[in-house]
Amino acid sequence: MEEPLAGVTPTSQFGRALGELGVELIPAHSPQAKGRVERLFQTFQARVITERRLAEVSTLEAANRFLERYLPIHNRRFTVQPAQAADLHRPRPAHRELARILCLKTPRCLRKDFTIAHQGGLYQIPETVRTSQVLVEEPVKGTMRITHQGRALGFHAITSRPMKAAEAKTVHRPRRPVTPRPDHPWRGRLRPERTAYAAAGT
Repeated sequence: MEEPLAGVTPTSQFGRALGELGVELIPAHSPQAKGRVERLFQTFQARVITERRLAEVSTLEAANRFLERYLPIHNRRFTVQPAQAADLHRPRPAHRELARILCLKTPRCLRKDFTIAHQGGLYQIPETVRTSQVLVEEPVKGTMRITHQGRALGFHAITSRPMKAAEAKTVHRPRRPVTPRPDHPWRGRLRPERTAYAAAGT
């Protein structure tokens, strides 16, 4: 709900990865808008299956060899020359950067005890982080990472949330009333005779 309220269009993990790579995503909102890929699927679901059956392919290894022969023939027959001959490909990012982009990224709420819940598990972050949300990164190959503003955080799995330390209770004792001494100056100022004596000016 945070994305629509902030005016941000919700996107999928695929769209998020394309955005980080600087690739514009143009979605097709109707079957007619994606006719080329639909025709490609129809070709593979009909023509390729027939060609595979005629080639008597029955194992995975034989199917891979069949595709190595068939795909060049298919591309020569159905390839369309681009409207612009310029090569718009860009250099591939570094391997580590690419691996951090092409992964599942899920924001998680960081509790006050520096724990998060993810996929039914609990994880403790031992360091103090001044944030209310962290990012869980799950690559296709490798271990899970928890990051904040691009910085990796240390963490370990736990079975239950840590218990809060019992706070020492402060016992408030009732204050005893203070009674001045009989000869206290404060008592003398309230004596009627002293007040009258001071008013007479003597």
